[in-house]
Amino acid sequence: MILEAREISRSYGRTPALREASLEVGAGEVLAVMGPSGSGKSTLLHCLAGIFTPDSGEVWFDGRRLDTMSDDRRTRLRRTAFGFVFQFGQLVPELTAADNVALPLLLARTRRKEAYRRADGWLERLELDGLGGRRIGELSGGQAQRVAVARALATGPRVLFADEPTGALDSLTGEHVMELLVGLAREEGTTVIVVTHDARVASSADREVIVRDGRLTDPYAGEVVR
Repeated sequence: MILEAREISRSYGRTPALREASLEVGAGEVLAVMGPSGSGKSTLLHCLAGIFTPDSGEVWFDGRRLDTMSDDRRTRLRRTAFGFVFQFGQLVPELTAADNVALPLLLARTRRKEAYRRADGWLERLELDGLGGRRIGELSGGQAQRVAVARALATGPRVLFADEPTGALDSLTGEHVMELLVGLAREEGTTVIVVTHDARVASSADREVIVRDGRLTDPYAGEVVR
């Protein structure tokens, strides 16, 4: 297992978001985390990625306990081992598509020429060749989200976290983006954890789990995932 949550709980004030959630994710697996809005699925993703720390329980990544690491170590890990795709991309609008993809590589101290060579290669793989010089506002929603996917994969992450990656797209464009994301992740051997409420998006995954009222269940067995 590359990533594991062991009975993690987290609350916001007096409102519980996760209740003793346990989950194991294998290397190279594509996992869909489903559930209604406010169920705790995004909180689960953020705990697994080391963005949040749980109030109780443990999070393990590749044999190392993630939730007890220092903020600096977790930040370095997110730059080197994790990739992220969010609903609205969270791209830098003042920068070009190529700039956005190259940015995390530059932050990781990749040489500028190499960073842009890799950025151009990922844009081409995501059917965006010729658009690297355009700013984000000059792209369609689907194109911008593919730039976000390219940025997430360019650093060669071991785990890619996607939080409602197609939520701001029409159904056809969303399906296309998911096909590209999952296909490229499988080629690279990247583990993918995608949070979604869309059954069509979840159908791209190897496995689904459901978060409801902060509890994690297997939709087929109807039991808490352990």
